[in-house]
Amino acid sequence: MALVAGQARAPSRALGRADLHASVSDPVLDTMNFLNEITHRYPEAISFAPGRPYDGFFDTEQVFTHLRRYLEHLAGNGHTDAGIRDAIFQYGPTSGRIRDLVADSLAKDEGIDVPPESIVITVGAQEAMLLTLRALIAGPQDVLLVSSPCYVGITGAARLLDAEVGAVDEEEDGFACAALEAALARERARGRRPRAFYVIPDHANPSGTTMSLEQRHALLDLADREGFLVLEDSPYRLVSPGRQLPTLKALDRTGRVVHLGSFSKTLFPGARVGFVVADQPVADGRGGAGLLADELTKIKSMVTVNTSPLSQAVVGGMLLAAGGRTRELNAAAAAYYEQAMRGTLRALDGCFTEAERAALGVRWNRPSGGFFLAMRVPFHAGNAALARSAEHFGVIWTPMSYFYPLGGGDRALRLSISYLSDTEITEGAARLARFIRAEAKEGRAAC
Repeated sequence: MALVAGQARAPSRALGRADLHASVSDPVLDTMNFLNEITHRYPEAISFAPGRPYDGFFDTEQVFTHLRRYLEHLAGNGHTDAGIRDAIFQYGPTSGRIRDLVADSLAKDEGIDVPPESIVITVGAQEAMLLTLRALIAGPQDVLLVSSPCYVGITGAARLLDAEVGAVDEEEDGFACAALEAALARERARGRRPRAFYVIPDHANPSGTTMSLEQRHALLDLADREGFLVLEDSPYRLVSPGRQLPTLKALDRTGRVVHLGSFSKTLFPGARVGFVVADQPVADGRGGAGLLADELTKIKSMVTVNTSPLSQAVVGGMLLAAGGRTRELNAAAAAYYEQAMRGTLRALDGCFTEAERAALGVRWNRPSGGFFLAMRVPFHAGNAALARSAEHFGVIWTPMSYFYPLGGGDRALRLSISYLSDTEITEGAARLARFIRAEAKEGRAAC
């Protein structure tokens, strides 16, 4: 019966959290919410938390310039006015409109030579992860192995899909193939089938470590020998200084690497354009074969239908402006982040003498690029410590425990260097040092 004017609506019955999918109660999905809450609660605090690009390189007018360039590109390739209008306003192909431009850029920047058909344009790298996991995790016995500590986006996606996750512990200097080999044996002994191993080989989030060339070759040999795929995620390569080691995908000769990519760190975060290179053949059991990319496209059609054509157009215009060489387009950004990393390390060195570091048990690594470094501290660096740091010392960081899928990292924190000025870095390091000394003096162990 319809309500009449002035008649009160009966209060709706609350949904039970226990009746919702278990992922909504998983701490992994709450971590970033807590961090955002702390940031908004203490707006004057200096934050080493956000892993976002520095926005001083963005110019609003460039959006229109790049869009026009892409439209001119379409016209130059024979598209009619109606065809151009369709390319911008309509849904477009699920697999994406700029696959040819992305393939060209991958070849020029990374030496990854793949046909456009093997690429799916996604809503950021996060969707690429979700699609790939949905395709590969076929049953309850399948397991995803991740380098630990690990980016929470992949473990969060696995949780949403009820996919089992196994951890491969990093050494302090990064990935060691022996640890992965042991994890494979451990999972198989439990009756599980390791389907893939997720890793950020270059300037990893959160640890900042980079995999050596020797370990890259060893990983590919192990994947080929043991029959699992490697999910390579390397968003920080093109915004890092100097010559980079080859990607796993560029070294891949047996189709073992699925390469996950994003333009968020290199070109335009707000566009939310990513991609996945999935050139592995998939047999249909009837004598035919396609590509893994085709299967991911089917899944995408039921998730996001397609990636925004307007966002693709702007990113496509940026790729055209760079002639496909985004490394050159990012030269100034890479120099900026290099200076920020060096400035952060210099500030930390100035805040703690070697003798004090040894006495306190404080140490940090020295990444060669990327946005992050990891610091060991002599106290439990959890949410309660973060709240004290923000409220009483005016500095925010990220607990490393967020990034350990099976537990760990309780006495470590992540610092992001990408979004602060030199002055903020210097003052933020001084505030952090005062906080660490205060926590150590209080002898806090597990609060």
